[in-house]
Amino acid sequence: MNSHTPRTLFLAPSGSRVGLTTLALGLVRALDARGVRVAFYKPIGQSFSHDDGPERSTHFIRSTTQLEPVSPIPQSEAARLISAGQEEQLMERVVAGLHESCRDADVVVVEGIVYSQEWPTAAAINASLASTLSAHVILAGRIRGDQPGDFGDFAAGMELSIREFGGLQAGNILGCIINHTPESLGTSLDEIRAGLLERCPLFNRTRFPIIGTVPENPDLASPRTVDIAHHLGARIINEGEIHTRRVKNFTLLARTVPNMLVSLKPGYLLVTPADRADVFVAVAMAAVNKTSFAGLVLTGDTELPPQIYELCRPALEGGLPILKVQTNSWQTATNLTNLSREVAADDIERIRDSMEFVAAHIDAVWLAERCSAPVEARMSPAAFCYRLVELARQANKRIVLPEGSEPRTIRAAVLCAQRGIARSVLLGNREEILRVAKGLEIRLPEEVEIIDPAEVRERYLDPLFEMRRHKGISRQNAADFLEDNVWLGTTMLALGEVDGLVSGALHTSANTIRPALQIIKTKPDARVVSSIFYMCLPDQVLVYGDCAVNPDPDAEMLADIALQSADSAISLGIPARVAMISYSTGESGYGVDVDKVREATRLAHAKRPDLLLDGPLQYDAAAIAGVAATKAPNSPLGGRATIFIFPDLNTGNTTYKAVQRSAHVISIGPVLQGLKRPVNDLSRGALVEDIVYTIAITAIQAREVAADGQ
Repeated sequence: MNSHTPRTLFLAPSGSRVGLTTLALGLVRALDARGVRVAFYKPIGQSFSHDDGPERSTHFIRSTTQLEPVSPIPQSEAARLISAGQEEQLMERVVAGLHESCRDADVVVVEGIVYSQEWPTAAAINASLASTLSAHVILAGRIRGDQPGDFGDFAAGMELSIREFGGLQAGNILGCIINHTPESLGTSLDEIRAGLLERCPLFNRTRFPIIGTVPENPDLASPRTVDIAHHLGARIINEGEIHTRRVKNFTLLARTVPNMLVSLKPGYLLVTPADRADVFVAVAMAAVNKTSFAGLVLTGDTELPPQIYELCRPALEGGLPILKVQTNSWQTATNLTNLSREVAADDIERIRDSMEFVAAHIDAVWLAERCSAPVEARMSPAAFCYRLVELARQANKRIVLPEGSEPRTIRAAVLCAQRGIARSVLLGNREEILRVAKGLEIRLPEEVEIIDPAEVRERYLDPLFEMRRHKGISRQNAADFLEDNVWLGTTMLALGEVDGLVSGALHTSANTIRPALQIIKTKPDARVVSSIFYMCLPDQVLVYGDCAVNPDPDAEMLADIALQSADSAISLGIPARVAMISYSTGESGYGVDVDKVREATRLAHAKRPDLLLDGPLQYDAAAIAGVAATKAPNSPLGGRATIFIFPDLNTGNTTYKAVQRSAHVISIGPVLQGLKRPVNDLSRGALVEDIVYTIAITAIQAREVAADGQ
């Protein structure tokens, strides 16, 4: 579809406050995760009196994806053209913007405009936009309650919108996405669909597909404490974790301390007069005891004595935000109720979470097929991560996490349980893990297992001693090793009690890899243990190896790394086109280094003649078709390599970091290859999502081990 105009999906609201921006961004995310080459376009921007920030939709797309849609036509400019009878000129600009935004996409999501006092004719403008763009229309609706009348109002609004777009018989309406569905309908797409078919005759008497149903999720409506500070015009007395804590609710604290304790809940923004030193101290004590409040707002024209702040210093240093406003408590509460629902322009975390949540509740497979767009047509980063999760779910493996009390690790284990990625085993003191989880406001699901090393170490003493006695270790040596949770977890893995191990959030790579090399060892056909990174570039995922383990592999090792990396890529759906990288292409250069790459290429070809592999190649000749045509015209890769094997660790590590940082791409790894059982390392700066995807890859590797009968 790249040679002509892409299929256009026009998202239009069927009422007010349907969450159109969130649905549009979630739709982009859902299609991208299915491998569809998707673009985004907002033809006409809208501004609101309460917000002078950038137009949110385009801003957030640019901030969360590699897409670069053109800026929308300002609302004032569009209104001027319409009032001057120049709507045709407006639409010409809209079409030009579409082509500039979509580039080589298969599908482009176009966000319509919402009804407002400034745009009372929004429905007619949306119909004109959809017609101009020859778009398929998806109507966005919202059910505002759980009563029969609420469902009736929803259906009436939807039917009106259907008529405005020419009716279902016109054939341009694909279906609808429904936001904020009530809890009584369920949470899954199938449950909600069934409930709507029962309660809304609209869906029974018409061929009107329900493409997505997004349940109510209060957590996604939680602003940050810093957003509250801006809204109230507050003076920040203690910044603390003002940029990361979120406000789930707010409450006035005006009663005596014993009677207000019930209001001291995690995530609450507490409002109290500034002369209530007793309340301030009580809140500070609760914060020190790991109750994570969103913040404390002091109201009125009085000030607390400095001694009180000093008395409560531990709470302030623990991250509790303190705000001060001049308004009284009642007026402050009133101001809080008037807070805009608009997501702050710099709150990327909230919009990412919203996009993921919406995407999870859209039937993107049906939609992609309906648009005649290929499913998994490319391995985009989102499609790659989607594939990881799906394969890990199928594997259903038990993965041990030796750093069990580390906060990111706990969050990752919970996410893996919620998404069905793996059954995680946290190694660590049970009370400490539960205390950290409580402080994070996390409830550990049953699928997350806790094993206290102190309770089980003795059980693994004899097995570890037997594994290493031929190397001369004593029972005391084995006992000392087992004091390290990585050694303990690796012993569990060697005995087959768990399927894989992930560590490194707190430990060095050597701490993670050394036990595996000594008691897990390499596969029978592996000459070396190596590593790869999955580099998530905007349009595809590439594999880089070895960037973390082997400083200067010889030709045989390099050939082995290439074959291991090809198999790793194939296992995750990445086509294997292997480039052996050097400073020289083909026969143009000589020397020890390039000769090593040339010999490694020969050895790899001999072992796997079926594999599309070439070298030595310079990076540009491997990656760019135009350069390959000049430098390597006979290369079977044709400048389309997906796997890049570097000649040494210095080159590999430098290249991966340069690409990662300069191009701002996500890199997943290092992923270890060649071990009999999967062990994977983490960067000590790993994000929670990095850990989740590493656990997923480990589970997939474990499935392959089981399939090989190891």
